[in-house]
Amino acid sequence: MTAANTRKRKKNDDPALGRVIAGRYRLESRIGEGGMGIVYRARHVLIDRVVAVKLIRPDLRGETHLRAWMLREARAANRVDHAHIIDIHDIGETDDGELYLVMEYLIGTPLSSELAKGPMPLNRAVDIIEQMGAALSRAHDLGVVHRDLKSDNILLTSRGGRRDFVKILDFGLAALAHDPRLAPKGAVFGTPEYMSPEQARGEQASPPSDLYALGVLFFEMLTGQLPFRSNDRDTLLELQRSSSPPDPAEMRQDCNPAARRIVLTLLEKDPAKRYRDGHHLLEELKRLQRSLPNTATWEAKKNVGGDLPPRAPSPPPQPKAAPVSEWANRAGQFSRTISRSYSQGTIPSAVAEALQTLWTVTAQANALEGEVASHTRKLEALEKRGRALRAEIGRKVEELAQEESKALRDSATYAEEEGHAERELRQAQASAAEHIAAADQAEQSATADRNLFERAGAARAVVDMKSSWLESRIKRRLQQEGAASDLRKQIDDLRAQLSRYAEAVEDDLTSGREKVADKSRKALTYQAQYLETTGVLVANLRGKAEARELLVQLGEVEDTTAKKEKAAE
Repeated sequence: MTAANTRKRKKNDDPALGRVIAGRYRLESRIGEGGMGIVYRARHVLIDRVVAVKLIRPDLRGETHLRAWMLREARAANRVDHAHIIDIHDIGETDDGELYLVMEYLIGTPLSSELAKGPMPLNRAVDIIEQMGAALSRAHDLGVVHRDLKSDNILLTSRGGRRDFVKILDFGLAALAHDPRLAPKGAVFGTPEYMSPEQARGEQASPPSDLYALGVLFFEMLTGQLPFRSNDRDTLLELQRSSSPPDPAEMRQDCNPAARRIVLTLLEKDPAKRYRDGHHLLEELKRLQRSLPNTATWEAKKNVGGDLPPRAPSPPPQPKAAPVSEWANRAGQFSRTISRSYSQGTIPSAVAEALQTLWTVTAQANALEGEVASHTRKLEALEKRGRALRAEIGRKVEELAQEESKALRDSATYAEEEGHAERELRQAQASAAEHIAAADQAEQSATADRNLFERAGAARAVVDMKSSWLESRIKRRLQQEGAASDLRKQIDDLRAQLSRYAEAVEDDLTSGREKVADKSRKALTYQAQYLETTGVLVANLRGKAEARELLVQLGEVEDTTAKKEKAAE
């Protein structure tokens, strides 16, 4: 058996397949595994929605700090609510205390697979980085840091006919606030190839850390290589801490100068020397995009031909009952078939009891389905309202943060000019003091020289001019700092509002989900009864000519007529 076949066998032998999580999500196939959890393709047993379900790895279920991080993954991603960040539908614990996360099911290509093919066209690289930068800017505005951004966590999907639609995955290490209880002091988390110098030193990750990881990704897209490579983790961490990155222009002679400047700025060892924030980076990226040739050729290549995103493997067959809406019709078919099959005699008690049970279960299931549908509609409406408000607040925060970013950069510029003005003023004052002292000495010695007095007056005028310039810089700096402070207060107020609303909505959603879960579990018992009862009826009807049509519909016997017609064709 080949290694690929061995992996496939092991994947399909996963005992979790077929299991129903929280009474709602049936696991159909295993699609991935990360540092903390295993991801499955799953289907909601009642509303037939396909989702991705992450379960914490079995060997880590006792690690309480990892459970806390997984909880934060959902809360962080939901609070950000950005088009380029994966949607989280549900979160909770199973009856066994196992933590699960329900996410949107995506089909696409990991960025790592595209990078394995070599350097990307500049237009494509900038487009991808710009989308990532927009998502991270929103996350940072709302106090969320990804901490483990890498090519495996970026999925390129199709959306609205557009290829290369970015989705950032796995906010599993995201930090809404640093909680020392969740990890040992100085612990190093992340992927060494993409880790910022400060993370490599064991310091807390911050927004500039995510920008550094973006720089590594951009470098990789431009050159086809990582800036730092080593098979030894400790060596890699040391390279990240202390070594200057290679110049992309030396690795690729046609490297765009603006792209080179952006990459090297993102890869600065000192976080303060990187871009002030994601908004600052986005301004530079959009300026670069405007300077590039028309992208129509690249867009055409993206959308015509080429490889399609890989499809998920087909799930193994699972026992499946007909939709509840068809149970009554099926029960009627069984009734008619039984009447024909036992027209000359008494219907066996086992068959009669099974038929009665089938009608009872059908009535109960139909009533329950109506209740579940009602609760589900209410949940979906609540989720929709919550998502709309989160998006609205997120956009307001983003707009204010853009203004704050500009104000802080202007303030920094004025502060730099203020420093120059102070130095020039001190020089002017020293020069004026010399000229005034010379003029005073000349006047006292009765050897007054008109030129000395003129130079002293000019020196005083220079001092006055430099003082005025310094005052104007101080005034401008204070104005920008004040504006930034006012904007920060508005941002903090909106974030607090978002936090309060998110908690209230989450409480309502949790309550609603528990109701749906309880009813879903009851629905599964009805489904099991339905399958068991129809099994009893099929066993008793098998072999009876009057039941053949029904058994063909159920797939219990082969339709020989259709088979013959197909053979004749």
